[in-house]
Amino acid sequence: MNESVSLDAKGLRALAHPLRVQIIGLLRLYGPHTATGLADRLGLTSGATSYHLRQLAAAGFVEEDVDRGNGRERWWRAVHRSTYFNDRDLADQEPEATFMYLQSVINVQGERAQRTLAASQTMPTEWRDVFDLSDWSLRLTPQEANSLIEELHAVVGRYRKYDAEAPDGAERVVLVIHSLPEPS
Repeated sequence: MNESVSLDAKGLRALAHPLRVQIIGLLRLYGPHTATGLADRLGLTSGATSYHLRQLAAAGFVEEDVDRGNGRERWWRAVHRSTYFNDRDLADQEPEATFMYLQSVINVQGERAQRTLAASQTMPTEWRDVFDLSDWSLRLTPQEANSLIEELHAVVGRYRKYDAEAPDGAERVVLVIHSLPEPS
């Protein structure tokens, strides 16, 4: 699996659909799945899920996992571990797709937080103790905000380990960072 991909216009339009953001997220989080398995998780039909998988494949986000399956079932896997979108010119050229993509990402992150909150009381105490929902309101210049984001990304990069490298006892922890300039 490749490390990351930066969105181009084709990729941005492909991910401007909330189900596709969810599908790629599930494949990255849980590994290869069939359209039927993804449909069960998402509450969709396998036909609808297959359609979205084909759209993601055409944009280069997923591929068929030919090492799995038996001819009757197609398994799909994510091609990249993460997606980046930081092209201001592309955002200006594709404002609707940009908005839909970012809206989808925010929705998926919110749903993930809701599921975790719902399950938090049954988590082992040591994991409940690291559950954190913090927010801070800072007064920063754009340059300071960019510096803060770069520093946070560097810190996260030091902790980012993939399944094969994770130490015993490690569990998946999702860290969401939002840098949101407050509207006037």
